[in-house]
Amino acid sequence: MDSIVWVVVAAVLGVAEIFTLTASLGLLAVAALAAAGAAALGLGPFAQFAIFAAVSVAGLVVVRPLVKRQLRPRYGPQHRFGVAALVGRQARVVQEVTGHAGRVRIGGEEWSARAYDETLVIPAGATVDVIEIEGATALVYPRE
Repeated sequence: MDSIVWVVVAAVLGVAEIFTLTASLGLLAVAALAAAGAAALGLGPFAQFAIFAAVSVAGLVVVRPLVKRQLRPRYGPQHRFGVAALVGRQARVVQEVTGHAGRVRIGGEEWSARAYDETLVIPAGATVDVIEIEGATALVYPRE
């Protein structure tokens, strides 16, 4: 094949990569450019296809997993924000907590609170876990 054909194939794959963002088509475009280089050196069609295949396999097996690892979002359950970050934290009861009212201190901030189990009465000074946040109210449960 002529090197121009390989360059056109590389360009088409590169444009397709822009729309898909999978990292696969971009690696195939690089393999097509390697095959274009082989064609420019005067190597035959078999060598061009062999180079295309070798660079494609190397890219898809070695490079793509590395790229995907870098593109993976680094936030998740361990990086929660806002009130979601309070769920699971420890709190100290400031004012007795019942199924209807109470106050707790969560990391230096005072919050209105209710007992998660409405039959519980949690005395001031007790340590509790924040089970859920409903609006501006923390639903808490006493620690063992």
